[in-house]
Parts: sequence; structure tokens; C-alpha cells
Amino acid sequence: MVTRPTPTEAELRVDLAACLRLAARAGWNEAVANHFSAAVSEDGRKFLVNPRWKHFSRVRASDLLLVDADDPSTMNRPDAPDPTAWNIHGALHRRLPQARVALHLHPPYLTALAGLQDPRILPIDQTTARWHNRLAYDLSFGGIAHDSEEGERIAATFGNHEAVLMGNHGATTIGPSAAEAFDAMYHLERAARTMVLALSTGRPLAVMEEPLAETTAQGWETDRSERHAHFAEMKAILDAEDPSYAH
Repeated sequence: MVTRPTPTEAELRVDLAACLRLAARAGWNEAVANHFSAAVSEDGRKFLVNPRWKHFSRVRASDLLLVDADDPSTMNRPDAPDPTAWNIHGALHRRLPQARVALHLHPPYLTALAGLQDPRILPIDQTTARWHNRLAYDLSFGGIAHDSEEGERIAATFGNHEAVLMGNHGATTIGPSAAEAFDAMYHLERAARTMVLALSTGRPLAVMEEPLAETTAQGWETDRSERHAHFAEMKAILDAEDPSYAH
């Protein structure tokens, strides 16, 4: 595995702003809701988060708020983050040291699946098989996360997974870097799209047998460099078309 240097706060700001812009371009965000975060302290408890109710497509690196998950007075600040962002991401960064970057969204296909009685992503192709035994499911939706208990439950659901499909809600991905959290969300939404389209035919699904599904899932884990290359290419597109995100 390639060892990557720890990014500076300035680098994290640019990467998180890029994630926000790219999510807006993909149509993953919902109005001025949804929220992304990135840990800047070694223990993960000090983190960046997007400003309250600013559209993803307009957020710049310098707009991101620096907050402390252990400081409840954060919500008394004049620039306090969205309460749901504070409750969800505060819990993630307190509970999960591996969650250096966390992306919470209501993308169309994942949200459609989240509204089904059985929202499972089944291994019916390579991309859906990436999530075989590697996706957590939170089926205990308690309403909009205006209280800390909702965030704590979501954080506890992750276990050792990098993604949670949230029933009646949406999805959250985490990762050791912006590149890996973004790539996870990209492929999770792609997998959801494949499931929704396949289910819409009304025909039986060709679900892989367990050994093949597991072998395929393991194939995604052999070299994570592709995930970083994917994010680098997406940032290059932003740099060419609208570099304002990095300011």
C-alpha cells in the first residue's frame, strides 16, 4: 500500500471544496442541505465543514468552517454550521478516527433505494459487487438529525465499513482522504443506479454466488491508487473549467 503524506489544512480545504463542487455537478446534493467534513487534527475532533445553507456549487476552500467536535458552544457562533451537519459530523469525528473525510448526501439513486423496504445493493455486476459485505445499513431513521442521538446512531452503524446506506434518508461515506471518500460515494451511487434500473425491468436479478461476489469485491481492494487517480482527474477538470473552488 502506498503511504501518502498527511495533508495540511490548506490542502484539505481545497480537496473538500472540490468534493462539494463535484457533488453539485453530479446532481447529488439536495438544495442547500447536505454536508461534507474533513478532520484537521490528529485525533480527528477538529474538522472542517461546509458553511450553513451555502450551495455546494459556490463553496470555496476559504469558506469552510473550522470547528471542534468537543465544543458545544460551536452552535452559538454567528457562523454556526447547519445543526444536522453538527450532529452527524460531530459524532463521526468523535467516534471514528478512521473518518478523516466524511460525505453525507441524498443522491437520487441511493435515496430511491433508501425508500425501499429492502434497500440492499446486491452483487449483480462489478460495481454493485464492490459493496458485497462492505456496506452498512441504517434502518432506524429517527427523523431530521436535529438532536445528537441521531448522529450518534449513524456513527455507530459504520462498524468497519466505509459507507452507510441510510434507510428513508440517503448515504454517508468516510475515508482516510477526500479522494477515497469521494470515490466511495461515486461508486456507491453508481451501484444504486444499476440496482434501480435493474429492478425497474421487473425481471429476475442475476445475483452472483457468494464466492464470485467476494472475489469481485476483493478485486476492488488490491490497489487503491486508482481512487486517488480518479479524484485527481476530477480536480483537473475543475481546475480547467472553474478553479474558483480552490480560493
